[in-house]
Amino acid sequence: MNKLNFKNTTVLITGASSGIGKEFATQLANKGANLILIARTQSDLTKLEEELECQCTDIWIKTIATDLTRPNSSRNLVAQINGLGLSVDYLINNAGFGRFCEFSEECFEIYHNMLMLNINALVELTHLCLPRMRAKNTGGIINVASIGSFQPLPYQAVYGASKAFVLSFSEALTGELMDTNVHVMALCPGTTESRFMEKANADTSKMRLAPACDVVNSALVAYEANRMYTVSGTMNYLMSLIPRFVSRKRTVKIVANMFKPKT
Repeated sequence: MNKLNFKNTTVLITGASSGIGKEFATQLANKGANLILIARTQSDLTKLEEELECQCTDIWIKTIATDLTRPNSSRNLVAQINGLGLSVDYLINNAGFGRFCEFSEECFEIYHNMLMLNINALVELTHLCLPRMRAKNTGGIINVASIGSFQPLPYQAVYGASKAFVLSFSEALTGELMDTNVHVMALCPGTTESRFMEKANADTSKMRLAPACDVVNSALVAYEANRMYTVSGTMNYLMSLIPRFVSRKRTVKIVANMFKPKT
């Protein structure tokens, strides 16, 4: 694959106000990309927009505050983008959340919203943006999955299952797009410096959190190398291989023992 040039392209990033999404915005702005930034809180988006426009004077940034867990939110978002006369060259489906808890102890509304964001919004935005990419035969999508995509996650049961879906979905699209110049990749990070762990009610006192800048930098390198998926960090990559060498039952026991103390 030829070296990617993001200059003057338009990149749509969900969950852009913090963590991995914010870092994608920062690094791509510095590569000359124009940005459409999505998150729930307008004040956070406005602050990021002001920061990036000070750093990068040769790009434009649009911010749209929306809650992608709501019905029709993805369709309304794309309609708003189209109404501005814009088209999306690259889509980064980063928005998502999880919970550390026993499955039955969380209310179903939380799980419903989790699935709406982690799966439904991701699939619908992909479905809405991909046809134009295919018509132009350029651009692509990065779907943020998780190191948890590779095995069941006791005490994060719904989150882990949703991220397994993201990995499988992304790989399937790769198969459909092999004869095009449109590239889909799944990014599978481990625990990362962001608001995610706080919102997930996780005990992070003994966790090693990767800097978001390192995760995004490695993701962009992997995307340029035309990888189908990438796991950020050597230890995370080794952990992703566990299901290949031990039984599924043993894998579940290992993960349960890892995460039970963190709930």
